[in-house]
Amino acid sequence: MANYAVTNPATGEVLAEYPGATDAEVQDALASAEKAYQEWARNTTVAERAALAQRAADLLLERKDELAAIITREMGKPADQAVGEIEFSSAIIEYYAKNGEEFLKDEDIVTEDGGRAFVRRQGLGVLLGIMPWNYPFYQIARFAGPNLVLGNTIILKHAEQCPESALAIAQVFADAGFPEGAYVNLFASHDQISDIIKDDRVQAISLTGSERAGAIIAEQAGRALKKCVLELGGSDVLLVLDTNDLDAAVEAAVGGRLENTGQACNGSKRIVVLDTYYDEFAEKFAAAMSALTYEAGDFGPMSSEKATEGLSAQVANAVSQGAQILAGDNDPKGNFFAPTILTGITPEMDAYTQELFGPVAQLYKVSSDEEAITLANSSPYGLGSVVICEDEDRAIEVGSKLDVGMVFINGVGLDSAELPFGGVKRSGYGRELGKFGIEEFQNKKLFRFAAK
Repeated sequence: MANYAVTNPATGEVLAEYPGATDAEVQDALASAEKAYQEWARNTTVAERAALAQRAADLLLERKDELAAIITREMGKPADQAVGEIEFSSAIIEYYAKNGEEFLKDEDIVTEDGGRAFVRRQGLGVLLGIMPWNYPFYQIARFAGPNLVLGNTIILKHAEQCPESALAIAQVFADAGFPEGAYVNLFASHDQISDIIKDDRVQAISLTGSERAGAIIAEQAGRALKKCVLELGGSDVLLVLDTNDLDAAVEAAVGGRLENTGQACNGSKRIVVLDTYYDEFAEKFAAAMSALTYEAGDFGPMSSEKATEGLSAQVANAVSQGAQILAGDNDPKGNFFAPTILTGITPEMDAYTQELFGPVAQLYKVSSDEEAITLANSSPYGLGSVVICEDEDRAIEVGSKLDVGMVFINGVGLDSAELPFGGVKRSGYGRELGKFGIEEFQNKKLFRFAAK
């Protein structure tokens, strides 16, 4: 059985443990989700399902303080960021509640012979979601929100370190009025997940997690001939190309790197600065990163001892291969890892192609837009990017040449419920959020009438 437990990363104290699912409970979950699809999802209107989603969004806001406290206990997110996550999760679900009917309306098709034809967007059936620890509510909202409105039902396997979040969001959906089986939380093991993917009642899979996990799930889904959406790792660039406000650029780099204590797939992990600004930027960036403190709520502990050890080993390896530490000391106190900047990283070093998942930035100097683009695209990942540039046409030109799924211009943290989220290359495939997020697991069913 899987070991689901709440371990406070700030203290290392195990606060609660939960038993993993039995094989009988797995079968019950599958049966319940399939029954809800057949009896509820297929016999309700989009408007009826959207009304339940709106109630779930309202409940998240009503409970935001208690839910945020759970996030902080489980993975160490600073309190204000945890509240922000709950508020964003509510906004996402409300977005689909308000726009679901428009997104799912029938689409007429003009035929060559004049006969009537249209596409009706419907659910596929039972979906399996496999979600990570770093955004325990947000990740669920952007997967479950659109799909419950669409008319799919959900089996959700959360991260082993987030059982309280898993139970709390399941309770939100239940209290909102979704029937039994519409959203099922399951403390499943990896072996049980493999069996669930094979089961004919499951139609598709969504995973947010590591590249390694994504490869395993994609292989299993492929064997079972089932679609999956994968949102995996990232090593996003923040390009400083042209600015009249270097302090604002530094502030963007700090914010982009330290969001969620650096444990965000789309965090700005590689800071790439044109040589015109590099020396002044490096000095100000180092000072700003060094001034951050846990006491001020600038960052929290790393999510676990394992995460701390892994990041520290990556930094130590980079230094052993010739990188320099511009800020930070790679001497974590418990799971508290000082914000760190690495410079002097070259393509021969492991860190050049790795994702550093924590408060560690890589700082690079380039001499042209072309060099910045080449460096950015040298990563095996292709999730997001930030381009700091006063000339927006130039920013668009550069962004168009980046092998990424998202380009944010002159700002970080610009995500919103209506904007699609996803990447290319080893960052996965498929999109969540926006109208694209409700399209991934649709049966776009054609109705075609003979011409009269």
